[in-house]
Amino acid sequence: MEKEPCVSKGKVLFMDDQEIARSLMERILKRFGYEISLAKDGAEAIDLYKNAKESGMPFDVVIMDLTIPGGMGGEEVIQKLLEIDPKVKAIAMSGYSNDPIIVNCKKYGFSGSVAKPYGIEQLNKVLQDIMTETSH
Repeated sequence: MEKEPCVSKGKVLFMDDQEIARSLMERILKRFGYEISLAKDGAEAIDLYKNAKESGMPFDVVIMDLTIPGGMGGEEVIQKLLEIDPKVKAIAMSGYSNDPIIVNCKKYGFSGSVAKPYGIEQLNKVLQDIMTETSH
């Protein structure tokens, strides 16, 4: 069994309506050394982001599924997060690789995008690239 890293690489908020996706992402990101919080929908993600920012321990990156049936998806959530924090770093995630937001994520306020199914190394690279960006 691999030892968990001691030092956090950063604080990540992951939003997806599917419990299995949240559970899997939690395991993957913890293995890569990230501290992770999970949200099942847009309202919960906004609350978690706002509370973390107000407590002085903001998230470094938010990863959001664009489609949340019956709830706020990533496209709506990013607009709310930009109101709370104009410098928010967010990754759009979708099963539709030709989605305009995935293709041109920066136009919609995202820092990066990942199409599902994604490779673990691909996800880690996108996360690292965004974490090391100095400007939005």
